[in-house]
Amino acid sequence: MSRTVSGDCRLRELEALYRVRFGHFLRVANAIAGDRERARDAVQDGFADAIRSRATFRGDGPLEAWVWRAVVNAARRARQRSRPEAPLQEPATNGRGPEPRSDVSALIALLPERQRLAIFLRYYADLDYRSIAEALDVEVGTVSATLATAHASLRKRLTEARP
Repeated sequence: MSRTVSGDCRLRELEALYRVRFGHFLRVANAIAGDRERARDAVQDGFADAIRSRATFRGDGPLEAWVWRAVVNAARRARQRSRPEAPLQEPATNGRGPEPRSDVSALIALLPERQRLAIFLRYYADLDYRSIAEALDVEVGTVSATLATAHASLRKRLTEARP
């Protein structure tokens, strides 16, 4: 298959992914960037990066995980440009903005960044461990350990918070 045909196929795959999963990308980017407009820009930037560099995709993992890495990195850059100290927010489930902070979301905000990202990618983007590993550029075992540590920390803090 020629590079052009292969590139055209990849471009169609990226377009289909954008159409089908845009809301998921936006929710997670919003949680990372801390602002809906910056999140929308981050999703756009992430997909633009993926389109520009689609020829470098080796196919070792899922295309979606590769795009997630681009979007997560773009959202991180957006947060750092605006307010480096801005905490990650709980993603909106209705697509209109962050939900009111709950006890759990406040506890999630206290987690280290990798744990928060793993939580968002697992539960808000519905990615499997392999895809999360690709998106965060870590090993699958690291994802498992990161989520286990995050769950244990949340469980402990929730138990301590009970009267």
